[in-house]
Amino acid sequence: MDKILADYRRQVGQFEVVDIDESRVEALRAELDVQAPVSLRWTWEYGSEVEELRALYERGKRGQWNAETDIDWSLPLGDAGEWFLPREGALLMPSLLTLMGRDEETCLEASKDELAYTLSQLLHGEQAALQICGQLTNACGTMDAKFYAASQVADEARHVEVIAKLLQRKLGTLYPISGTLKVLLDRLLTAPTWKMKTLGMQCLFEGVAVGILDDLHKKSLNPLLSDVVRRVKQDEARHAAFGILTMRRVVKESDAEEMAEMEDFAYNVLETLNANQQLDMLRLFGPKYGIDPEMVLQMTHAMPDWSKINSDLYMHTVVPNLCRLGLVTERTESAYRERGMIWGDRFGSGLDADVAKSMVKN
Repeated sequence: MDKILADYRRQVGQFEVVDIDESRVEALRAELDVQAPVSLRWTWEYGSEVEELRALYERGKRGQWNAETDIDWSLPLGDAGEWFLPREGALLMPSLLTLMGRDEETCLEASKDELAYTLSQLLHGEQAALQICGQLTNACGTMDAKFYAASQVADEARHVEVIAKLLQRKLGTLYPISGTLKVLLDRLLTAPTWKMKTLGMQCLFEGVAVGILDDLHKKSLNPLLSDVVRRVKQDEARHAAFGILTMRRVVKESDAEEMAEMEDFAYNVLETLNANQQLDMLRLFGPKYGIDPEMVLQMTHAMPDWSKINSDLYMHTVVPNLCRLGLVTERTESAYRERGMIWGDRFGSGLDADVAKSMVKN
C-alpha cells in the first residue's frame, strides 16, 4: 500500500511518525481550491426504496436545533480560573505540565489552548463534511440517500456555526487546520466515487469525531461545553448510522478486489491520522510551555500501556464498525495492532448494523 505523506515520515523507535515541516503546512493551508469532480446521478423513484434511511431522515428532521437560540451563550467557559475539563487525564498538555510541576494557572491556560486547538480541528472537519455531503446529494443513487445526505448538509452547517461561535465567543482563538488533517480531508473530498466518500467521511471521520466528542462530554465540567458537545454528538451518531447502513449494502454488492480497495483506503487514512501522534499540536504549543515534542513522543511510546491508551479513540467506534463491515481482515489487523490502533477484542463497542437500524426507530 502506498503511504500517505510518505515524504514526511520518520522512525521513532519501532514507530513511524508523520511530521510535516511548517513551510509545507503553510503551503497546504494555501491550497483552497480542490479539484473534486463528482458524478451526478438522477433517480426517477421518488418513493422510499431503503426504509431504514428514510426513517433516519425522519429522525433527523425531528432532531434539528438552532445554534444561536437553543444554546445559552451567557454561560461562562473557563472564566475565573474554573476548570472545564479535569486537570489531569483529559487533555495531554495540562497533564504533562502537572508532571513538570507547573502552577495551576499555567496548566489551566494550556488546557484552554489545547481545547481550542482540538475544537478548531473538529471545526475544519465539519466544513469538510458539509462539502462532502453536498457531493453525496449529487452522487447517491436512491432518493432516500439523497434526502439523508441533504439533511446532513444542514446538520454540518449548524456544527460549523456552533463550534465557530464557541471558539470565537468563549475561547477567543480559532487555530488553523493542521497539515496532516488538511491532506486527509482533501483526500476524502477528491475520492473518486460516492462509495469511497461515504466510507471516508461517514465511517472514518464521523467515527473518530464521535469518539472525541463522547470523551469530551463524559469529562466536561462546564454546562456550556457539555450542551454544545451533547447536541453535536447526537447529530454525529445519526451520521455514523447512515454510514453503517449505507456501507453495509455496499459491501454486500462488492467483489474481492473492491473490498480490498476499501480496506486499504480505510487503513491508509486512519494510519496517517494516527501517525501524527499530536506532533502538529505539540510543535505549535511547545515553545510557549517549554514542552519538547520529541521528548513527549519518546516518553509516551515508552509507556508499557501505550497501545491500550492510544487505541481508545479508534476502538470507541471507527475500528469496530470497520470490522463488522468486513473492512478489517487478517491482512490488515496485524498492521492496526502494530500501530497501536487495535487493542484486545477488535470488535470493541462500535455501532453495528443492527444497532444502527434500531436507532432510526428511536
